[in-house]
Amino acid sequence: MSLTKDSATNVAHVLSEAMPYIRRFRGKTVVIKYGGNAMVDEELKSGFARDIVLMKLVGINPVVVHGGGPQIGQLLERLGMESRFVDGMRVTDSETMDVVEMVLGGLVNKEIVNLITHHGGRAVGLTGKDGNLIRARKLTIKRHTPDLDAPEIIDIGHVGEVESIDAGVVDMLVNGDFIPVVAPIGVGSDGRSYNINADLVAGHMAEVLKAEKLILLTNTAGLLDKKGQLLTGLKVADVQRLIEDGTVQGGMLPKINCVMSALNSGVGAAHIIDGRMTHAVLVELFTDEGVGTLVTA
Repeated sequence: MSLTKDSATNVAHVLSEAMPYIRRFRGKTVVIKYGGNAMVDEELKSGFARDIVLMKLVGINPVVVHGGGPQIGQLLERLGMESRFVDGMRVTDSETMDVVEMVLGGLVNKEIVNLITHHGGRAVGLTGKDGNLIRARKLTIKRHTPDLDAPEIIDIGHVGEVESIDAGVVDMLVNGDFIPVVAPIGVGSDGRSYNINADLVAGHMAEVLKAEKLILLTNTAGLLDKKGQLLTGLKVADVQRLIEDGTVQGGMLPKINCVMSALNSGVGAAHIIDGRMTHAVLVELFTDEGVGTLVTA
């Protein structure tokens, strides 16, 4: 079936609008944190994989870092294991960590690799344990209470933070025309595995790779003001003011801190975009309007 005149005009407009962005980002690295609804809705999953393949085909180097919290919770429930959280972080004992590794490093990681391959890309799945990619240190939570002179230290098990990233294996894959897909599991100096927040891993990965862009897919439209309106075209100084006046709070605060750290370390731009929209990554990268919040240094 041939296109109508209006449809053909729209297609031509989209392609011509994308061309300068493709030229600008060709040869650049873009780190994408993949999570939220985009990981569980079949149409969104397929759209994301197609976006990643198209980026690679036009000469951009995507590096995917993924989460998997809902999938971990589902398997724990099926196994009759309780999920407990402290300050939004899953308490992870040794048995739970086995499940986390199986889900993140196995089920979820390989599903993403398979989807990208199905749509014509060449993807390779990794965890932070491969090639000494992610060195982790144990995350400790401190709580201050009026009754105690010293803060209370809460042990949440195998939950970590990034100590360092050796991106040699990622560079090797990118230079070999592959698409790295990274599960956020690191290894500590004690040899133990640690589950790390995927936003933090993506941010550190973008810093180490000197990425042109860091893109975080979320279940919101982006960064909103106090009236619920989308904010975009922000500078680091603008975001700092939004943090100080309480506009940025709750679950968005760790993402924004991750963005600020990446930008202050040389990443060109960061995007917080709505992963509930089909082809959100392409729309954000290759159109003038985009679908989320853009922050630049």
